[in-house]
Amino acid sequence: MALSSGLFLILASVTGIILAFEPMQSALRTYEPVALSEVSLAETIGTLKEKYQEVLSIEVDGDDFVLADVLTQDGEGKRFYIHPKTGESLGEPSPQHPIFQFTTNLHRSLFLKGVGRFFVGLVSFLLCLIALTGFILIIRRQGGFLKLFSKVQKDYFELRYHVTLGRWFLVPIFILAATGVYLSAEKFSLLPSTIVKHGTVVPEVDVDESARPQDLDIFKSTSLNNVRKINFPFTPFPEDFFEVALKNKELYMHQYTGEILSERPYPFTFLASKWSLNLHTGRGSILWSLVLLLASASILFFIYSGFVMWRKRAKNSVKFDTKNKDACTHIILVGSETGTTFGFAKSLKKALEKLGKQVLVCQLNDYETFKKAEHFFILTSTYGEGDPPTNARNFLNLLEALPQPNHIKYCVIGFGSTVYPNYCKYAIDVENRMATIPGFEQTIPLYKINNQSFDSFRNWSIRWCEATGERLELPALAIKNKIPKKHEFEVVSKTEPNGDATFLIGLKAKGKCNFQSGDLLEYRPKEDGIPRWFSIAKVGQEILLSIKKHENGVVSNYMNSLKPSENIKASIKPNPHFQFPKKAKELLCISNGTGIAPFLGIVAENKHKIPIQVYWGGRNNASLEIYTPYLEKLSYEGKMNPLKVALSREGTSKTYVQDLLTQDSHIISKSLKNGAIIMICGSLRMQNDVLEFLEEITMKQLGTPLNYFEAKGQLKMDCY
Repeated sequence: MALSSGLFLILASVTGIILAFEPMQSALRTYEPVALSEVSLAETIGTLKEKYQEVLSIEVDGDDFVLADVLTQDGEGKRFYIHPKTGESLGEPSPQHPIFQFTTNLHRSLFLKGVGRFFVGLVSFLLCLIALTGFILIIRRQGGFLKLFSKVQKDYFELRYHVTLGRWFLVPIFILAATGVYLSAEKFSLLPSTIVKHGTVVPEVDVDESARPQDLDIFKSTSLNNVRKINFPFTPFPEDFFEVALKNKELYMHQYTGEILSERPYPFTFLASKWSLNLHTGRGSILWSLVLLLASASILFFIYSGFVMWRKRAKNSVKFDTKNKDACTHIILVGSETGTTFGFAKSLKKALEKLGKQVLVCQLNDYETFKKAEHFFILTSTYGEGDPPTNARNFLNLLEALPQPNHIKYCVIGFGSTVYPNYCKYAIDVENRMATIPGFEQTIPLYKINNQSFDSFRNWSIRWCEATGERLELPALAIKNKIPKKHEFEVVSKTEPNGDATFLIGLKAKGKCNFQSGDLLEYRPKEDGIPRWFSIAKVGQEILLSIKKHENGVVSNYMNSLKPSENIKASIKPNPHFQFPKKAKELLCISNGTGIAPFLGIVAENKHKIPIQVYWGGRNNASLEIYTPYLEKLSYEGKMNPLKVALSREGTSKTYVQDLLTQDSHIISKSLKNGAIIMICGSLRMQNDVLEFLEEITMKQLGTPLNYFEAKGQLKMDCY
């Protein structure tokens, strides 16, 4: 059923794209339409009566062009477009192009007549349901109708643009589908008749037959934009009359007196049919035709992206093995709407099994008693406005109803995106609930992972190992990433490693290469092919990197071995969320160690000299010396306030970045309130400590959670 419906939808979409060009072609005729609201029906009739022997009918089409059926002075019947003021012929209507004729028949009935129309109508109905439920799901995912057009969580291409395009095109698609259903129902006579029925008409015959149509008051007061069609009397006898079809009603009118002999408003079904046809085909509007074209094209993308999402979800799903559940000591419980979180669960499962653990992965909704369980790992995303994913909706109730036979150590890992105000909200709810249930002991506090960062997941594993004494080695996720284009760079400068084993290296691109401060330089060594990223400072037209040399580090030792004029090949990974915020009123840059590097370039972009305060944490003054020339230049140019430094190995007192922030807590909270942007770069441990500090001061001093400022884009992070 799904396959056949998909094929019908593909066919309907492709033919719909082609047919969307027909109303555009019709509207773009070589002659320009006249403003019909400024032309009376009497004026056009009078002009035609003077130029032609007889007028049979006048019709206004959907593009506001006027068609006339006339007898010429030579007695020849003609049908052509006219200028409504001069009566001049503008050209004859052209027949439907064979391509459009073929495509129309294929689109409407698949060349199967009634059977084909039935299937097309059925698929249109299914598309209605798909569009409606899809729109509801997007609203839930975005956290409510009012947040429909808020930022979309960064995810893989197909899912992200499935949501992004869905916000714009699901309504036009629903209109397309609903009008298709209506037109199909009309063809099968399932709807009330659209025919307007008039009663018996008996015109007055004893009248002055010298009156001209253009002199009738009703024609003088009716503008052409209100007219659909007029059929003129067949004979000059008073018994014959005008048949006038206006936009909202039909009239029978005496041809000499203008008396209304019969008046019938159009039934709703007539108007609905007309509007359905116009909305479904785009007749009369180039703009709506363009919308229909894009909507039809988007259906093809939705079919593709939906298939990819289904494949990913099927690939990431894990079957619940009831046979060995009571033999497992380590239980991984997963809550995921799209299935992505299962990839992290699989990686964790492999790492634990490598340690000899008996591991089970299951959905949160499948929670039950586990006889030998010792550790719970709860990996969950958040759906919509802080709601649980579909496969976790019953978990909190099950947690209360099903006590475990053993004492359980647990940890909760939340997956989400900081672009949403309810970042990891469901994970927070799970954490809070488990803290109230006897028999559960927290291993480490809730850990949040932004945008499915595997580096953050690996950092969580380090913290868990520190708390448990285990040695966990997470295998990388099996994600096929496109390797970005490599550029060749020449080494133009390099310092010797300082006491912290940190050095600076300057690179210049050999050829065209676009990059900004905050972007990442990606280098893949031949030894393992695993990419390493270094945050870029753009100094002039060169790249400046700050690198810490590790004793057994493959890449850091290679970089340290490079000499000026030598070349390396690397890629640029754009990192737009961590570049100089051009609309910022104030900027606070927080860093430690090599994390100061991108700020050397970001601050240099401060052309308007907005207030910028840089905080940096390092071991001692010697650690700072390699950055001093750049910082002094920026300070001298007025692009930043004096650097605030925390030294952890200088003198008797140990000072960390968090200490500097505590001293400036009132300044920082005031700056946040006034719209300042905070950028954090450095170690993940420092980032987490800084986030805890910011959460505390925003709640205590502003009464507002940090998530509020994250959602407004006032918090940007690039840590490792």
